[in-house]
Amino acid sequence: MRHSKGFTLIELMIVVVVIAVLAAIGLPSYSDYITRSKLAEAYAHLSDLRVKMEQSYLDNRRYSTNAAGGTCGIPGGNTPTVQDSKYFDYTCASATPNAAGDQEYVLTATGKVAEGLSGIAFSINTSNTKATTVTAATPMADKGYAGNAGCWVRKKPSQC
Repeated sequence: MRHSKGFTLIELMIVVVVIAVLAAIGLPSYSDYITRSKLAEAYAHLSDLRVKMEQSYLDNRRYSTNAAGGTCGIPGGNTPTVQDSKYFDYTCASATPNAAGDQEYVLTATGKVAEGLSGIAFSINTSNTKATTVTAATPMADKGYAGNAGCWVRKKPSQC
């Protein structure tokens, strides 16, 4: 009696099909997980910049560097200095001046094109109102993300 060793073609085909099914299910989930981990940078840095703006206000009674207004009172001014920023560009706009200087601000984190985050922006203002903006027909919109005027989106489509 002859006993052969190895796998039959059917057994190999079954293994290939099982691996293909696992990859088809796992790869999109993994890709979305990576995107969500990149968004965490914006949440952390915007929260930190907001604290710095409030500290500046406590010291100067205004959000601007001078009484004339126009420039945010944090390091970097209207383009804040953010350490280890890889996925987002940050901006600050101060507004609503009175005799003392600007009394409001909006901090914004805009996704970088090179990192696959173009089309998404997070913002926070003087009143601690958080918002997410997703531009239509951009990579982030194509991934299924949508804007939300009341929070920072953490999961698609627009879950906070």
